[in-house]
Amino acid sequence: MTELIDKKLFLLDMDGTIYLGNEIFDGTIDFLNWVKENGGRYMFLTNNSSKSVDKYIEKLNKMGISAIKDDFTTSAQATGLYLQKNNSKDKIYVFGTESLKQELKLYSLNITDKLEDDISCLVMGFDTELTFQKLEDACILLGKGVDYIATNPDWVCPTEFGYVPDCGSVSQMLYNATKRKPKFIGKPEATMIELAVEKSGFTKPQAILLGDRLYTDIASGYNAGIDTMLMLSGESTMDDLKDFDFKPTYIYNNVRELVEYLKTNSK
Repeated sequence: MTELIDKKLFLLDMDGTIYLGNEIFDGTIDFLNWVKENGGRYMFLTNNSSKSVDKYIEKLNKMGISAIKDDFTTSAQATGLYLQKNNSKDKIYVFGTESLKQELKLYSLNITDKLEDDISCLVMGFDTELTFQKLEDACILLGKGVDYIATNPDWVCPTEFGYVPDCGSVSQMLYNATKRKPKFIGKPEATMIELAVEKSGFTKPQAILLGDRLYTDIASGYNAGIDTMLMLSGESTMDDLKDFDFKPTYIYNNVRELVEYLKTNSK
């Protein structure tokens, strides 16, 4: 295991790890600057498929964080690559935001948001534009036996006021109605981690994943064979560790505590 101070690639979950909602955490800018000043690179990973990469860049820029498209790996991108490989000839009903639809169109997929006879795949993401019509359409399609893909299994998405239901919760609701479960693409699967490491130019021993969720962030790092760090600034707590099969390599309360350690121990 490469020592924490020697890590070069920091794969960062965003919401709950470096900010919450629209509020950046104290220490985030100092941490990102430390990574760059020490010859490293940070990349952003998110299971949230409701926003396009352009929207995330805009959001981070407003917080004072410089980012370009190559700094991101999202569940929407990983889903697009999966569909391109496995469902490229299908007509695909997208149960998600306009941003998700536009992202998936970049992969030359046959996308629709209307109930049509020749649909053979349903793709669901975290949908902040959810309507009952989409739920009804999904139940009809699942009843017909179409392929069923979901961008991520997260139960909730953190907000400034608490949490709202995420893709995993809606998929559970559809399971209650149809008894169909999706194939999830994002974390905790290793796909996003593999893509990010490949793009970065660094190696797995040089990488570490930082996140606030045990069952997605930490699990994905474990599944990809890289070190992980649980940040207690979001969803998971120390009590949750008792019921978790594998433990994060490091645990920090917040990004301020982390950057102070890094600064103090820099060579």
